Amino acid sequence: MTPISVSSRNITKCSHFSHAGFTLLEIILVLAIIGLASVLIFPNVGNFESRTFDSQIRQAASLLNFAKRAAVVQGRSASIEIYAVPILQASGPKSPNAVGYWEFSYGTLRYRDNTDVETEVDEKIEISFYPEGGSSGGTIFFTFEDREARIQINPFSGKVEVEHEY
Repeated sequence: MTPISVSSRNITKCSHFSHAGFTLLEIILVLAIIGLASVLIFPNVGNFESRTFDSQIRQAASLLNFAKRAAVVQGRSASIEIYAVPILQASGPKSPNAVGYWEFSYGTLRYRDNTDVETEVDEKIEISFYPEGGSSGGTIFFTFEDREARIQINPFSGKVEVEHEY
């Protein structure tokens, strides 16, 4: 009996060494998980600039709506200055009626007034809102790479509407 038990130990040791490493199924499973994770993660890295662009547009629309509410609540004109170039933070808005300012740091900025005259903004534009709810109105065009967004301000109601084009 002793020789049989010795030979069975040798077989066990040999079979242990044959199982070292990974099976093909385990390797394929790990590669599939890595591939799925990269598909979900890496497309979002490329969209960082476009998400920043969208965030800038939402911020501008929010500030315009704030000026509209401020004009109605305070009973006097309120305006927002929109800059196409960076300004010094300490300087703030320059107009006495301005309740805030905003800098567009991505792409180009154009403005179409109520008479359909469209100009490219080199420095700044000022949108005013009046206590009865109206505004100076117009359409602001924001362009970044192949994307464009516009904010339309109704001159009669002061309503601010955002539209995106891709």
